[in-house]
Amino acid sequence: MAISASQVKELREKTGAGMMDCKAALTENGGDLEAAVDWLRKKGLSKAAKKSGRTAAEGLVGVATDGTRGAVVEVNSETDFVARNETFQGLVRGIAALALSAGDVAGLAATTLPATGKSVTDSLTDAVATIGENMQLRRTAALSVADGVVASYVHNQVSDGLGKIGVLVALESTADKGELAKLGKQIAMHVAAHDPTPAAVRTEEIDPAIVEHERKIFSEQALESGKPAAVVEKMVEGRIRKFYEEVTLLKQNFVMNPELTVEALIAQASKDLGAPVAIKAFVRMVIGEGIEKEVSDFAAEVAAAAGA
Repeated sequence: MAISASQVKELREKTGAGMMDCKAALTENGGDLEAAVDWLRKKGLSKAAKKSGRTAAEGLVGVATDGTRGAVVEVNSETDFVARNETFQGLVRGIAALALSAGDVAGLAATTLPATGKSVTDSLTDAVATIGENMQLRRTAALSVADGVVASYVHNQVSDGLGKIGVLVALESTADKGELAKLGKQIAMHVAAHDPTPAAVRTEEIDPAIVEHERKIFSEQALESGKPAAVVEKMVEGRIRKFYEEVTLLKQNFVMNPELTVEALIAQASKDLGAPVAIKAFVRMVIGEGIEKEVSDFAAEVAAAAGA
């Protein structure tokens, strides 16, 4: 019998199983919803629904680059142990490769993963049933340049292109691509270490509201000193410059040679490579960033289980 999309949707919502698995279950059981639920349970495919509500703040960041393009994704799991699972690593690596051209998270989630022949969402659902932990595609970002390279760096790497921090740096230049890639990786390592926040390459890219907020705080601090207005103004401007140095990539001291700013490094590279080099953009993604992790009180759990 023909199985409708609404039937598949209802079964999927009820069990958390993948779309194709739900369709197969309904087909095998003549469209009987409850029989299909039992069929999925016997196959071990419905347990994903029970996992989906659990906090997933571990996992892996995956990066993929292809010359002038680069992408980074965050795929979460419940425990760091899963990050060492080869099946999970393969999924994240495949998802990162798709992210080069898939667009936003919704588009990426609906894209077919070649290794499984299913969408990214359904592939992760299947992995939940197999591995036994909640898994989620949380974020993706991509950079590209017309001419130049998108370089990458992965910190705390557990496998090729997979780790805890992923960075992309887009360099625009007509210079030698091999040399640009080396420079880009060095800058990506700097970004991993120094975390320019907000993510601004140049001072003019920082939201004026953020600058104004900082200026107000600095002004209030300076006024408490009791110094003349002219001195206070100079103090505030000095602190704003310091703020720019802390949060703007080009103004930061380069991690591999603190005597140079990143801006000076780029100027030197432009001279050495015989062509202007510009940092177009960068992305820094950290696993679990911003997720409120659950803190388990093991002693309390044991006491509760014992009826204490």
